[in-house]
Amino acid sequence: MANTPQSKKRALQNERSYAVNKARRSRIRTFLKKVEEAIATGDKEAAAAALRSVQPELMRGVSKGILHKNTVARKMSRLSSRVKTLGA
Repeated sequence: MANTPQSKKRALQNERSYAVNKARRSRIRTFLKKVEEAIATGDKEAAAAALRSVQPELMRGVSKGILHKNTVARKMSRLSSRVKTLGA
């Protein structure tokens, strides 16, 4: 248990940031699921639209420190290549 005032404050800040980061992660995963569902149905237009909507969310995750930039780059690359092959 936190004993000093500083450690008590840090514990509260950690709880708050954990809740915020959890909500942000959940939001990003929701957007990713929309892209996955559009790819699964084979609808290229819906998949492309979902991909355009997920990109800023992923970048926001990078800027907020939730995701690593290379992780996001890899996810975007793989998703965009999957959307691109839908039409072929």
